[in-house]
Amino acid sequence: MAIEVGAKLEGRVTGITHFGAFVDLADGVTGLVHISEIADHYVKDVNDHLKINDIVKVKVIHVDKDGKIGLSIRQAVDRPEGYVPPQRGDRRPGGRGGFKSAPGRMSFEEKMSRFLRDSEERIASLRRNTEGKRGGRGSRRG
Repeated sequence: MAIEVGAKLEGRVTGITHFGAFVDLADGVTGLVHISEIADHYVKDVNDHLKINDIVKVKVIHVDKDGKIGLSIRQAVDRPEGYVPPQRGDRRPGGRGGFKSAPGRMSFEEKMSRFLRDSEERIASLRRNTEGKRGGRGSRRG
């Protein structure tokens, strides 16, 4: 059986790693589902979604020249027409480490002005907290 890009197949999970899961397709052919291709939302641990011997539906997303097969579980799911997958900002509640998700989409200019404002606030805070700490090793001049 030839594995073609775009084909939707069923397979059995044969191994789980921190970066994804190996799926046996047929006739000893194995492919990898990368952790980013398991679900539409952020996946911290593959074990929360898959177990060894689970039967999963996968879509072949690429076949390398050296025989490595890339698979996707999230692309294999049939979605209703007009479905919009969650955006990157929606993955982590509260926007930890980045911008908080705002309703709707922000334009580039809005993102840039927000970044500049946040950046200026952080710099001002750093200056306030380091202002009195510029002396050297406890020596006093006087």
